[in-house]
Amino acid sequence: MAGGITDTGEPYSAFVGLVYMFNLIVGTGALTMPKAFATAGWVVSLALISFLGFMSYMTTTFVIEAMAAANAQLRWKRREQEEVIDSDSSSEYSDDDIMGRGRSEPETKPILSVQRSSAVDHFDILERVEMGQMASMFFNKVGVNMFYICIIVYLYGDLAIYAAAVPISLMEVACGNHSCSAGSVKYNDTDPCWGPVTRKDAYRVFLSVFTLLLGPFAFFNAQKTKYLQILTSLMRWIAFTMMIILALIRIIKGTSEIHPPVASLSGVPNLFGVCVYSFMCQHSLPSLVTPISDKKRVGTLVFADYVLILGFYVLLSFTAIFCFDSSLLHDMYTLNFTDNCSVLDIPVLRYFLGLFPVFTISTNFPIIAVTLRNNWKTLFHRDGGTYPWVVDRVVFPLITLVPPVVVAFCTHNLESLVGITGSYAGTGIQYIVPAFLVYYARRHLEPVMGRDAVNKHQSPFRHTFWVWFVLLWAAFCLMFVTANIILTDTKK
Repeated sequence: MAGGITDTGEPYSAFVGLVYMFNLIVGTGALTMPKAFATAGWVVSLALISFLGFMSYMTTTFVIEAMAAANAQLRWKRREQEEVIDSDSSSEYSDDDIMGRGRSEPETKPILSVQRSSAVDHFDILERVEMGQMASMFFNKVGVNMFYICIIVYLYGDLAIYAAAVPISLMEVACGNHSCSAGSVKYNDTDPCWGPVTRKDAYRVFLSVFTLLLGPFAFFNAQKTKYLQILTSLMRWIAFTMMIILALIRIIKGTSEIHPPVASLSGVPNLFGVCVYSFMCQHSLPSLVTPISDKKRVGTLVFADYVLILGFYVLLSFTAIFCFDSSLLHDMYTLNFTDNCSVLDIPVLRYFLGLFPVFTISTNFPIIAVTLRNNWKTLFHRDGGTYPWVVDRVVFPLITLVPPVVVAFCTHNLESLVGITGSYAGTGIQYIVPAFLVYYARRHLEPVMGRDAVNKHQSPFRHTFWVWFVLLWAAFCLMFVTANIILTDTKK
């Protein structure tokens, strides 16, 4: 995620890249969006998610432009190094050697050089340059450190969300009432689950088991295979399609006379964090865009992707808030189908939806943990050096695993975890980093490539005004969310 230059991976078509981006963005955040919509009101939510989708699309184009600029700078430096080597090697010949070799070589070499340079567009995205490497190329030391701190905090939030989501789903399935009479019941943490064992105790038991089973992966390397990705994507789309269709059927039948609130400003800060988290993809763009074989229509496909994702989020959330009472919506939307037989009365499918986050999230947890561990290593040792065995194999995995698990032990409020992660670290990764990347990339390349050089992957928002607009918006959001948290705590 924040590494250096790597191979591009197996190439694929632009359409496959669109599907991968869709699958990457639509994840855990989508399951927490219906409750955030219900809390903020459907009019406010519709306006805010549309605007935040536009802002995320803008910064995505910033990252793609910065990727092209990074490729151009690497290509230019490599060309300079080749010229230096060529000049050094030519200086080793004596005058007699040069006369003896004739005039054909010095005449043909510049011609070949010109042909090679004219045939290759410097801004072709051929090498996968991760965000961390781009930060090292375009930022100073302070900026690079701030980037790594931001990505680390975001990954910690990601792991805390995953560590809480799986035990919540298991607890609800194990402790929930599946007798088809629980649709209007709101459980408390102190309610019994198994005899004297409360629901909160059961949650912590499942969290302990989850940590013991998946935590050890942080000590090794884990990679999500192609077939595992296909399986989890298939499960995800079966689950999402089922939830939308079931909610629509209930709404069309008229058995659900729900009138969700139109606007509630108190829910806006949390909705902001959930929406930012749900549109997050900027940190993975190098891995997604670089392998695309034909990048001529990348800009159009990215725009189409965002329109589709926005439509999907609106459809999922609107069917949810008009199907279920707002006060009964779970943090994890799938759980609304496990204890309400008026919506779904097939036990096998109810268990499938209840356990669906367990399967998909469990496959992602080791990947995120290894990524976070590697970012910690890079933060302290970017020159590629090695650490002592104990530090490398024990300390870094522990500082990766312990904090999110402790947070998950203390709270299982998924809506708040997603909101806080999106509001702070998500704002940095989605807004601040892309804006500074594209700004400094343009400044770095102008003296080298000249003002006439045209970046074919340049963002449609090429004016500097948009960069400052994104930064001002990010600053305003951070202040607004922080002020709301302080005021809410003061009232309590």
